[in-house]
Amino acid sequence: MALFELTIALLLVGAILALWADRIGVPYPALLALAGAVLALIPGTPTVVLDPELALALFVAPVLVDAAYDASPRDLRDNLIPVTALALIVVGLTIAGVAVAVHYIVPGMPWAAAIALGAIVAPPDASAATAVLRKLRPPHRLMVILEGESLFNDASALLAYRIAVGAAMTGAFSGWTLVPMLLLTCGGGAILGMVLARLYLWSTSRIRDLQISIVMQFIGTFAVWIFAEAIGLSAIITTVAYAMTIARTAPARVGGRARIASYSVWEVAVFVLNVLAFVLIGLQMRAIVERINDGEWGMYLAAAGAVCVAVILVRIVWVMSYNTVIRWKIRKFGTKQRRPMMMPTVGGGILVSWCGMRGIVTLAAALALPDGGPGAAFPHRDLIVFCAFCVVLVTLVVQGMTLGPLLRLLGLRDDGSVERELTVAREETAKAALQALEHAEPRAAADVLRREYQARIRPENHEPANMAQLQQRAVHAQRQALMDLRSREVIGDDAFHAAEEEIDLLELTADSRIRPDLPAS
Repeated sequence: MALFELTIALLLVGAILALWADRIGVPYPALLALAGAVLALIPGTPTVVLDPELALALFVAPVLVDAAYDASPRDLRDNLIPVTALALIVVGLTIAGVAVAVHYIVPGMPWAAAIALGAIVAPPDASAATAVLRKLRPPHRLMVILEGESLFNDASALLAYRIAVGAAMTGAFSGWTLVPMLLLTCGGGAILGMVLARLYLWSTSRIRDLQISIVMQFIGTFAVWIFAEAIGLSAIITTVAYAMTIARTAPARVGGRARIASYSVWEVAVFVLNVLAFVLIGLQMRAIVERINDGEWGMYLAAAGAVCVAVILVRIVWVMSYNTVIRWKIRKFGTKQRRPMMMPTVGGGILVSWCGMRGIVTLAAALALPDGGPGAAFPHRDLIVFCAFCVVLVTLVVQGMTLGPLLRLLGLRDDGSVERELTVAREETAKAALQALEHAEPRAAADVLRREYQARIRPENHEPANMAQLQQRAVHAQRQALMDLRSREVIGDDAFHAAEEEIDLLELTADSRIRPDLPAS
């Protein structure tokens, strides 16, 4: 009961911190990391041990599905080289750099354990960066690169993590099997994800109940992860492929009401998982702090500092070097692009190199290290968890809180690519609606709708924006009238809620014409 009460209290604290973070313009995981650090220092907090097999599935799978569903395969193809370089090369260099640094500080740590630490802290969490960047509207291409990196760097890092953990626990490792294993687990995972997505869509095609539909989404997510793990494929790649395949098909099968409710539930779920991850790592850190002897603090802090420096420097060196080479290549040989996009700049390279905040994947991987007591615990587990938490804390606080000012200092602005495509989408969908209404009956109602859709295809007059504002004003008036009817007991609550839902849908229609993160066209 005490743990349950503590969790509820910390969820409340997490909600308050998220509101505060939004006001001061920093990613809310940064404040959660600080809260976790404070929690680790409070005497008497309970010790919690999470099942290692559960940690990755519980914390990573839903977050990945949420991110992968919104990913654009077209934009990822256009930026395949920088995304791949960040997801593979930078992850590999980070693992190596961290392993060398921590082994130098702690010579007694086995190389397998040092590599496992490197894999734990290698993958950045793009959600922390995009939480800040979306509000500041940087160039779209930078967002695509960061979000694409976050989808695939987890796969490469966690593959190295599993190999290193297995080697540390068993002492066995076959280097020549690494490449075939990578191809099999990732390639097989991609195929399995696409197959399971089609199976899921077929098996749930007749479900119309909203609550059951959302529950099935979570069941499908965890089932895909567990099945991929059980047969030895990359659960990360399988889950990403699964979500991206569903995203290409589901919009034609799901109604607006169900989609809006689903998005809301997933946003809340991801937030709660972030809060719980920081709570659990804070509770584990409390036990670790109590076990550290006075003579060991120097070694722990030195190792954590070395790991933090390695993580930050490796990314900066690689990104700026790559950026310099690509800009030279473009100046020398030009570039061929299928569609207009932002060219590499020094400012863009600086921003991407500073977006290396670690988050929930690092925490989940640290929590997943075996902790079975003497003889069964992972070598130097306390030190690894301590270093992982310090990396998350330092990168979220230092980089996360300075990302907004850095973006403003660099002067990077939105290139308008999404806005232009949004204008095309508005015009073409409005034309399709006009064609469908051409001979519709009754004529009076069809004429009203035709005038509305004709206004949407005149972006030069900014009429979509004006229409949305007018509809929001009308919705507000409807809502006040409805409240008055209930207060005067002209209608009961059953009729009130039915009418309220209709007004809510009208309000959502008005909001959808101008997304909060996009300007009116």
